Amino acid sequence: MRGFFAMLSRMKYIGRWGLMRCLRTETLSEHTLETAMLTHALIAIGRARFGCALDEGRGVLYALYHDCGEILTGDLPTPIKYHDPGIRAAYQAIERQAGERLLGMLPGELQGSFRPYLTEGGDSAAYRPYVKAADKLSALIKCEEELAGGNREFQSAREAILRSEALSLPEAQVFLREYLPAYTLTLDEVEGGARV
Repeated sequence: MRGFFAMLSRMKYIGRWGLMRCLRTETLSEHTLETAMLTHALIAIGRARFGCALDEGRGVLYALYHDCGEILTGDLPTPIKYHDPGIRAAYQAIERQAGERLLGMLPGELQGSFRPYLTEGGDSAAYRPYVKAADKLSALIKCEEELAGGNREFQSAREAILRSEALSLPEAQVFLREYLPAYTLTLDEVEGGARV
């Protein structure tokens, strides 16, 4: 019996923002989908405006599996994960082990198709800045939504994310300038803007 896909389906049970009071709970599944869509957007922007030669589909696959290890580890809050280099290195080792454990749930003939996305290696380094920027953008969008609902709990998180080096990616800067402002609009305003 192989449990890989059943294990992946458990992403919908993993909550994010564990230390924060949220107006609406966000699951790992929701975050992963948004990160995948944003990775696609960033690479498409890169191809259209900056001569990026990366494949959007491959970037989406890296994004789809970027947090899979959290199925086994849970979502470690950012203040803990990045508190000091020793904790960060230990957590990275745990994430690698979780990726290998998930990979081991697949039969050998499928492992090659999933290995690049569950473990570091291959061409993952080329895609990493895009996935990381998309991951930060997803978190920023969550902050914007919570703040729009009057939850000031997310103000300092928003400010910290905006200072993140990952968002210095030129494609992320385009997204911040041209697309992020729409996330603060009402549905009618978003639809009205689409008709213009």
